Amino acid sequence: MTEVLFYHLQRQPIEKVLPTLIEKSLERGWRVAVQSSSEERIDALDALLWTFRDDSFVPHGTHRESTAAEQPVLLTVNKDNRNSAAVRFLVDRAPPPQDAASYLRIVMLFDGEDPEALAEARSRWREARDQGFDVTYWQADEQGRWQQKMQG
Repeated sequence: MTEVLFYHLQRQPIEKVLPTLIEKSLERGWRVAVQSSSEERIDALDALLWTFRDDSFVPHGTHRESTAAEQPVLLTVNKDNRNSAAVRFLVDRAPPPQDAASYLRIVMLFDGEDPEALAEARSRWREARDQGFDVTYWQADEQGRWQQKMQG
């Protein structure tokens, strides 16, 4: 069954959270797609994944490249699954894929300080739960460790 995970970002920016979550997915042998709603964010994430850590980088490519289907991590604004990802990260309020059940995990990262993003996440939570997905809600504690707050 597909898991749908909601990450409520408050104390940490997406630039700190996303690379670590991607790395954990890759460690499990999963291919990843990261969907944004803007080309500008794709460009920013592309640069980030090369430089976020001094001693390593996340191997990745963008949907604009001819090798997109071969990438372990694909940054995209498109809804397709060109790299056969098992995990799809949704950032910047990108919509859930129509074929959500074909993934092991859908991970929605949302800005908890943005009332519209928070309301949208709540709506998506209900939709995912009503569709029978295994949904969980995660929030960072004061030390920045992720704590599961709710399961539906």
